[in-house]
Amino acid sequence: MHGITTPAAFRPVPRTGVIYVTTEAQRLGFRPENPEWCNLGQGQPETGALANAAARIHEISIRPDDQEYAPTVGLWEVREAIASLYNQMFRRGMKSQYSAENVCVAGGGRTLLTRAAASLGQVNLGHFLPDYTAYEELLDIFKAFTAIPILLEGENEYSFSLTDLRREILGRGLSALLFSNPCNPTGKLVDGQSMADWVGLARELDCTLLIDEFYSHYVYRKSPEEAYIATAARYVEDVDRDPVLIFDGFTKNWRYPGWRVSWAVGPKPVIEALGSAGSFLDGGGSKPLQRAALQLLTTDIVKAETQAIQSTFRGKRDFILPRLANLGIDIGRAPEGTFYAWGSVANLPAGLNDGMSFFRAALEQKIITVPGEFFDVNPGKRRKGGASRFRNYVRFSFGPQLETLSTALSRLEVMISAAR
Repeated sequence: MHGITTPAAFRPVPRTGVIYVTTEAQRLGFRPENPEWCNLGQGQPETGALANAAARIHEISIRPDDQEYAPTVGLWEVREAIASLYNQMFRRGMKSQYSAENVCVAGGGRTLLTRAAASLGQVNLGHFLPDYTAYEELLDIFKAFTAIPILLEGENEYSFSLTDLRREILGRGLSALLFSNPCNPTGKLVDGQSMADWVGLARELDCTLLIDEFYSHYVYRKSPEEAYIATAARYVEDVDRDPVLIFDGFTKNWRYPGWRVSWAVGPKPVIEALGSAGSFLDGGGSKPLQRAALQLLTTDIVKAETQAIQSTFRGKRDFILPRLANLGIDIGRAPEGTFYAWGSVANLPAGLNDGMSFFRAALEQKIITVPGEFFDVNPGKRRKGGASRFRNYVRFSFGPQLETLSTALSRLEVMISAAR
């Protein structure tokens, strides 16, 4: 509000990514329930029924003891169910198996990432550019570690080889590496032998991989396997020795973002540290929602939901990409995962050829997008001077329903045609 200043004891905390664009849209009248708006900035998938998916849950029961606090590491039976799910789906026949003690459950992905950041020592932590916008404040707020940016090149399709990874770990003295996989916003995926090699290198050099796998069910392969999920859990040899910490939850891969139930899977000592950090950071997650989550942690439900997701969202991806290309937006390589299209608007007419200008113009058409500069993760704004290297990029979400995507693209076509 005009004239109100931040008290001296507090620092202004900037809104980034989805929070920023949503707030700006609200100034122009956006409300989630308003059908006139097309939210291509949203970081959540459509949450209704999908063909051949598991039935959606609309009611939960609350037991008398659910009124009490949950443990900071989560309910034991939920942790057991998550460990069992990983073992059944990704680790059959392997000697080392996850147990409940390898799982920490908390109230959302950001909460777990914050716990992990609070648990890091005085180390160099690598992170890629571009990557998830919320990493910026996360990597700035805790001062024990030093965040080291690693630039991925669009002209190389954001690829990063094992040789590149070895050079960065040894050359920069990295003890940990944080990244989303598939990557938000580019959709780049590290999988198969490449991920096996990354895990092997992390084991060799004792560099912890902090892997955000919240989009791991949104994988679009040329020859889709049945309910294929891209996870580093397939390549961990010893669950208590390999330095691999995986984050996932119901937000994206089960399409229940409002539940705020997520987990980390990794070595027992790390899980213990996350639990300790939770005791002073957030106090633990929702007990009734954790208990309700048990019914979703079966292989049958996961396979059905994953197949439905991949069929539906592959169709939306294949619908939106050629339409964006026809508008003059350069997507480059099609996203291998997530539900985002990452495109350059540099070739559009003046006034639309940078991410922020495009965002502002699209808002006038009741369309929300996310400017690419938000993914230029810069903790503490230590990199000074010059415009963002992703200033000409925009992230388009195909999380909404197909009808919303179609309406948005038709409006963008009119907007861009009028500017030519």
